[in-house]
Amino acid sequence: MSQHVRAETRGPLGIITLDRPRALNSLDRDMVLAMEEALERWAEEPEVRAVVVRGEGRGLCAGGDVRALRDGPDEAAVAFWADEYRLNALIAGYPKPYVPLMDGITMGGGLGISAHGSVRVATERTSVAMPETRIGFTPDVGMAALLARAPGELGTHLALTSSTATGADAVYLGWADHLVPSDRLGELVELLGARLGAPELTEETALEAAHDAVRSLALPAPEAPLAAEREWVDEAYAGDDAQTILDRLVELAAEGHEGARAAEEAIRSVCPFSAVVTLESLRRAAVMDVVDVLAQDLRLGAALVARGDMREGIRALLVDKDGAPRWHPARIEDVDPREVEAAFGGD
Repeated sequence: MSQHVRAETRGPLGIITLDRPRALNSLDRDMVLAMEEALERWAEEPEVRAVVVRGEGRGLCAGGDVRALRDGPDEAAVAFWADEYRLNALIAGYPKPYVPLMDGITMGGGLGISAHGSVRVATERTSVAMPETRIGFTPDVGMAALLARAPGELGTHLALTSSTATGADAVYLGWADHLVPSDRLGELVELLGARLGAPELTEETALEAAHDAVRSLALPAPEAPLAAEREWVDEAYAGDDAQTILDRLVELAAEGHEGARAAEEAIRSVCPFSAVVTLESLRRAAVMDVVDVLAQDLRLGAALVARGDMREGIRALLVDKDGAPRWHPARIEDVDPREVEAAFGGD
């Protein structure tokens, strides 16, 4: 179905390999549908005990192919997201161990096909992010559920600033379960095949067997850099008002706090409307499950693609690469709360 997805079985394992390295394995519609088809088929095949997902090149997946979305009509973008979010929901409820190898760049839609899995493997090379506010969009693929449940306000910080985090951070955030050296991932796949091929294994014990296999090669997660930021992040990002958060960051920056200064600069550079929508999305997601968050994501996607900000952000960041997007409105304080409510489907 897609030249960029290889789906094969190896003993008890179904193995999906994303093979679009020149585009950092960015997902197009055919790739999404190919993954969905393989996962649905393997879910019904008793000889497949677990699924491994990996990527060729410098990462698992850098996200959706937003350049293609920019070039097409709004309806095509919404249709792509509907397919992608259906895949994310399938992964979140998958009945067999789902083992994504989050080696290297794992961002946006790449987290959608990994962070909802059941045996998530990061490495020392892992770089995770939901950078959507930089392009006039909002963290989607159900990740608002995980951002909202991250320790303290770290998820809010990462979402509003579009910041990146490490493999150790991914474990700390609850987006990964184990940290395995990248040079042992091939060995890990072989070990999973051996452990999950044991004849006495049942469907009920397969998940723990998969975790045990990964633990046998995993390292104790080093201290997460984000853990050291918790105190000031929790202070700055509390509450539901984006302008208040920005004001707190200004105050902390004036006191000489460099982390807060960098965060303030980052939030001032991202799309103001996206920042306000994202904060509201995370607050709502805190009491929602992944499936409901994905439904919210689709509503927001339809609303945001209809605005000019998303295409402008993609142009400035990925097409012309001038780094000078013209946002409307240009400042967070000018965002109309009524427009934000409308994006969520309100009146």
